[in-house]
Formats: sequence, C-alpha cells, structure tokens
Amino acid sequence: MENQNLSWTTEIKPKNKLLSIDFKEIWQYRDLMLLFVKRNIITQYKQTILGPLWYFIQPIMTTVMYMVVFGGIAKISTDGLPQPLFYLAGISFWQYFADCLNKTSNTFVSNASIFGKVYFPRLVTPLSDVISNLVRFSIQFVLFLIVYAYYAIFTDVQIHTNWYVLLLPLLIVMLAGLALGFGILFSSMTTKYRDLQLLLSFFVSLWMYATPVIYPLSTITNDTLKLVMQLNPLTGIVEFFKYGMLGVGCHDWWMLGYSFIFMVVLLALGIVVFNKVQRSFMDTV
Repeated sequence: MENQNLSWTTEIKPKNKLLSIDFKEIWQYRDLMLLFVKRNIITQYKQTILGPLWYFIQPIMTTVMYMVVFGGIAKISTDGLPQPLFYLAGISFWQYFADCLNKTSNTFVSNASIFGKVYFPRLVTPLSDVISNLVRFSIQFVLFLIVYAYYAIFTDVQIHTNWYVLLLPLLIVMLAGLALGFGILFSSMTTKYRDLQLLLSFFVSLWMYATPVIYPLSTITNDTLKLVMQLNPLTGIVEFFKYGMLGVGCHDWWMLGYSFIFMVVLLALGIVVFNKVQRSFMDTV
C-alpha cells in the first residue's frame, strides 16, 4: 500500500506574540460569528410576550423616567432642546456601550463550556457581542430619528444639524472599540477573580453619571471638574454626536483625538492580556 501525502486543513499554533490578531483566521470563522450574533439576538427576548418590541420600550421608558427625575424634579438643563430628543441622543449611545461592555466582560466565564470542547478564535465571541448589540443600537437609533423628525418637521424647535454628523460611523467604531477593549480586559481578569464582575456592574452604573448623557457638559462650570470629565473617553464621543445631530455640545477636537488614542491603547492592552489568559484560562475558570 502506497503512502499517501496528508496535508492538514487547519493547524493550531500557540501565539508567539501577545499583541497579535489573526484576522484571516477570524474571517474564516465568520459563519460561526454570524451564528453567535443570531443566537444573541434571538435568545435575548426569547419566551417574552413583547419580544423585539422591548428594543423600543426600554429606551422610551428610560427617557420618560429621565424626564420626570432629571428634567422635572432636578431641573437639569438640556441646552434648550426638548427633553425627549436630548435624552434619547445620550441613551442610544450609552446603552450600546454599556451592553457591549457587560456582554464582552463575561466572555470566558459564559463560554467556558464551548471553549473547552472545540477550537475557534476566542475573539469571535466578544466580536459577535459587539455586532449583535449594534443591531439593537440601530433599532434604538431609528427611534431617535423618528423623534428627531417630529420636532424638526412639526414644531418650531431649532435643531442645527451640521457636517459633524458625518463623523457618526467613526464615533460608533470608537464606542465599540472602547467597549471591546474594556470588556476583554475585564473578561481576562474575571477568570480568576469572579467578584470583579459585580464590581463592574456597579462601576458601569456610576460611569453613566460621569458621562454627559443626562446633562450637557456646558453645565459644568468648575474648570477642574470639567477637565476630569473631559478625560472620560466617552465624553468626547457623546458630545460630538450631540453637536453633529442637534447643534449643541462641546466639540473640541482634542477631546475626540484623546478618545481615539485611548481606544487604540486600550484595545492593544486588552488583546495582550486576552491572548495571555486564553492559553490557560481553562485551568482557572
């Protein structure tokens, strides 16, 4: 019997460099990523009465609550804009970031059973979380556009949309990058320290109040406090979006540049830690 030359279709090798991403391999597993995206979308509201309608109900209920508490009781300024429009602008962006961060931060623990049985690029799972939440963001952004169109067409409210709105795709990518970076960093640490997951939930809740979601940055008059808030990498993204769509908000370019550099550094750090932890996480998870 003659020997046959055998060639492997897939060869799994350890990563020699911690800061390395095999984009070709991730692309080869794109079908699996789409399967995870579909799973995330379907299972989120499976066995619920209203199903996907919750994508609309949640931001509406949140906006109403903000209007009562922050607009009605606290009397916080909305830069002269109608409260529903101002709050929806902040909610849509913040909710996307928070959802991505909470999902990706649990990557190793929630997918341990899959990781231990079959090989595929581990980054596929957090990337699928970011993409699936993008679907939810798109639906909520449509709700924002409906409210925007109502005030622009049927009322006398002056909305000064400008060319900065063209930065929207970049702002979304930066938002996703920050959420992915923070998420995979926390996910790598929670394999050993599970209580960090509880700390993260508390931290995310507080983080929203340090981001100009329910108030404009212009209301902060203390220079030191304002600088601290500008060092929040989400501040520049949210403010540029509000300025582009609504014509209000701070739009200093250094804020956006700082947010972009912060995202790049954070992603690099997250990938290094993620690649290091994935080698042996099954021993500790």
